[in-house]
Amino acid sequence: MPADNQNDDTAALKIEQPELTHQEALELLTEGEVTELFGYFSWGSNYTFLVKVSRGEQAAYAVYKPIKGERTLWDFARGTLALRERAAFLIDEALGWHLVPATVLTNGPLGLGSVQVYIEHDPEENTFTFGDAQAEQLRRVVLLDLIINNADRKGGHCLLDSNGKIWAIDHGICFHEEPKLRTVIWDFAGQAIPEELIDAIKGLETKLGDQQGLRKQLDELLCAEEIEALIKRVGEIGEMERFPFPGPDHILPWPPV
Repeated sequence: MPADNQNDDTAALKIEQPELTHQEALELLTEGEVTELFGYFSWGSNYTFLVKVSRGEQAAYAVYKPIKGERTLWDFARGTLALRERAAFLIDEALGWHLVPATVLTNGPLGLGSVQVYIEHDPEENTFTFGDAQAEQLRRVVLLDLIINNADRKGGHCLLDSNGKIWAIDHGICFHEEPKLRTVIWDFAGQAIPEELIDAIKGLETKLGDQQGLRKQLDELLCAEEIEALIKRVGEIGEMERFPFPGPDHILPWPPV
């Protein structure tokens, strides 16, 4: 594996991502295979690679995070970050918000890991530069982070594509059974939560109560204590009327971008 102090191998690449619908991207990642590994992104704590996933004549770029490249953390079980990436995608899908890019677990050149469709975006844009046009989407991101107990919502973990859509990425340290929320997005604290978002959360609560479907998929990704804590959080958030304020123990992620 490359050393942490080397340059980003992907910096000189010209990435031209084909136009795919959300469902097309998910089917490609699910049914395709990693055919090329171009290099690694140096901005993360864990090894993260740009790859190409192919299925017949169809191909697209994706971000590959192998489990063997995960850095050991004191508060998250070793070898589980890629599983949490997949779990965050499944929760987002169940909510119907489509904030998280298509994400699957697959075997790549360095073994099992998460593979997420690459989102073309302006690297100069992040949550600190977004305007009123992105507020509605950011409200969903805030609620998603509350639900999955995101311990690392940096400003740069929200990507703005050319169509003005926000994509939320990097969910490897989520779903801890203990409160771990660290986020830079507190813009909506005290504001009323739109009714349609509460309805989506109540729908998620129903899906989590079914032992098949979503619940069965999560059982393969998270431990029992984490799922119990998730169900409890979803129930509590579904009863909220307003976005919460940061508590006295609130910790911002570092770096914030």
